[in-house]
Amino acid sequence: MNNVEAKFILQGYRPDGSDAADATFSAALEQARVDPALGDWFAREQAFDRAMCAKLDQVRPPAGLREAILAGGRVTEPAGHRRAWWQHPALLAMAASVALLLGVGVAFWPKQADASAGLTEFALIDALHSETHGGHGDKTGELQAALSQPSTHLGGQLPVNFAELRNAGCRTVRFNGHEVLEVCFKRDGAWFHCYIAQRADFPALVAAIAPSLVDRNGTSIASWEDSSLLYVVVSKTGRSALEKLL
Repeated sequence: MNNVEAKFILQGYRPDGSDAADATFSAALEQARVDPALGDWFAREQAFDRAMCAKLDQVRPPAGLREAILAGGRVTEPAGHRRAWWQHPALLAMAASVALLLGVGVAFWPKQADASAGLTEFALIDALHSETHGGHGDKTGELQAALSQPSTHLGGQLPVNFAELRNAGCRTVRFNGHEVLEVCFKRDGAWFHCYIAQRADFPALVAAIAPSLVDRNGTSIASWEDSSLLYVVVSKTGRSALEKLL
């Protein structure tokens, strides 16, 4: 099995893990386990699928929609009148259903908000599961020292030169084909993971100018942007520790 075949199969793998015992996916899952590039792709796909499922779970159809559609299918026209084919109640009901589905699809298509959620999920997965955190170089050390200072408040423009950090040896990961920097720093005895992306590399991604916080199973994430960069900071010690940095 090559990666193209594995990706085709894994696109149908549900993000809640309910397909883990399904033999249909076993070979593709094994391929993702032993191939780092495929494994990274699969982690991003699962993160995006979880974000989409969370959004779709919030959708509630209008009250009475089902009854209105069924009622439209039962409407009959007075005898002697021949309606145009496109005015047939069943077709109108079908059109209403399609319009609803299209509306939901457009509302939750992977655009700005979902793309930002994808980066957040990627940062969370990397922070929790990567064994290769850390970087080197004077520029990385300077940023770590600045972020560790109580006087440095996250949520605004940080002293970051993306190119200098990358070239100096700052840890670099890839998200959707582009480089993202990761800097670990310690504040008040707690470790934090700061992910930095260039807005020019991800034109579809947006984040709030003021930090937006979300919680995931005891882990908290803050995300924001400035004029040129996107930031995601992950705290394994919960929201209160992260809020002190803002």
